[in-house]
Amino acid sequence: MSDSTCSKYASSRRRFIKSSLIGSAGLVLPVFVPRTYLFGGQTPPSRRITVAQIGCGRMGTEDMQSTMKHDLCRMVAVCDLDSKRLESARSKVEKFYKGKGESRVEVKAYRDYREILARPDIDAVIVTPPDHWHALVAVEAVLAGKDLHVQKPLTYDIAEAIALRTAVRAKGRILQTGSQQRSAKPWNTFRIATEAVRNGRIGKIKVVRIGIGQDQPKGKAPQSQPVPPNLDYETWLGPAPQQPYMEDRVHPQDGLGRPGWITTEDFGLGMITNWGAHHIDIAHWGIGMELSGPTSIEASAQFMTGDVWTVHHTYHVEMTYPNGVLVVMDNTYPNGIRFEGADGWVFCARGSAQVTSSDPGAAAQKSQQRKPLEASDEAILRAPYGPGAVRWPASDDHYLNWLEGVARRQDPIAPVDQAARSLEACAAAWIGMKLKRKLMWDPKQERFTGDAEANALCARKPRSAAFDIAQVMKRAGLQPRPGGK
Repeated sequence: MSDSTCSKYASSRRRFIKSSLIGSAGLVLPVFVPRTYLFGGQTPPSRRITVAQIGCGRMGTEDMQSTMKHDLCRMVAVCDLDSKRLESARSKVEKFYKGKGESRVEVKAYRDYREILARPDIDAVIVTPPDHWHALVAVEAVLAGKDLHVQKPLTYDIAEAIALRTAVRAKGRILQTGSQQRSAKPWNTFRIATEAVRNGRIGKIKVVRIGIGQDQPKGKAPQSQPVPPNLDYETWLGPAPQQPYMEDRVHPQDGLGRPGWITTEDFGLGMITNWGAHHIDIAHWGIGMELSGPTSIEASAQFMTGDVWTVHHTYHVEMTYPNGVLVVMDNTYPNGIRFEGADGWVFCARGSAQVTSSDPGAAAQKSQQRKPLEASDEAILRAPYGPGAVRWPASDDHYLNWLEGVARRQDPIAPVDQAARSLEACAAAWIGMKLKRKLMWDPKQERFTGDAEANALCARKPRSAAFDIAQVMKRAGLQPRPGGK
């Protein structure tokens, strides 16, 4: 889109919004209004939310395609540091709209996400780079006035989560986290289970047992390789420590297979935040700790050594919450969440979905043929609810829920405050794994109590000032605030 086109678009958009607000006889409408409110059919182009995809790998492609299928938005730009993935994403968007009968489709491709943030005609961005890039891209997007969908885990570390939450609330943006287990489709199991638990159907909660799968070492020693010409590896490293390029630590050069950065600790913390962010989020939902966290953590783990991958594989974590509930994560548990109360239990999972084919527990879990939703008594799950029961807001589609949140200017089903708390619990468990001793966490102050060594691991020093999120916040006049909403 040319500069002149952007200017005309922005100008006409502002005039449309102004006339909508003035001509409503005192009714104040949001900037965007879902088609279900004002339009009987297809959303007019002038009212669609313009969206850009940042990060076009495995999950980025899924996020992009799951969002642009909704008529409430228009995908106008894509961004990636790998030119092959960038062109593939651009082509997918173009093909999608041409498949709907459009003869001329313009999708701008960028290597630098800041060029997207500088475009006034882009309303929202989907943030799907590797975990170590989440916070910097997201905070800068917020400061640029964009609404966001951010893949889980929300950020790489605890300090980043607090910073991002602070920025989102200070600037009034809408953020949805990729905790899609909160939305009914395709995993209504989590909503049914947690509603039963929150409404006391298994009595006082005693223990929550969580299986998040397990990664195995690659079985390959680290060895540097030439950087592919299609990848801007120096920028890809971002805030992470300087190191040689290895395809097994970045992403496959052919296809959109599972990336190696997930199992490389400089870029992601492993299963504890990868699937941990999903299941801890649901555990918090069930025990009513969405805006809190553990008070004590005891954890142990074996970490991969002498291998191209560096994250943990086996693990055992015990966290006690302010309401007395004990949350236990162990690599021997089946993937899912089991709530155990004084009067029964509930188990919920994604069914046959596997964490990864390399998970040594995957075959055993498949042979067990666990149901995705089980309880000690069927009535716990099926009995009708009366007035005043705790019920979750409707959300059949996680991406549509985000778009409608943007349209209505209200929080979606997985808002930033609760996502920050899920990340904190997972990252605190990782710190416990590293220090191998009991830790005390203050969920109000969002820091460890009397433990400088543990608190030092809540934020890592960036590779250079260019990637320092603390400086970004400072320049914006924002002070990260603990104990948020």
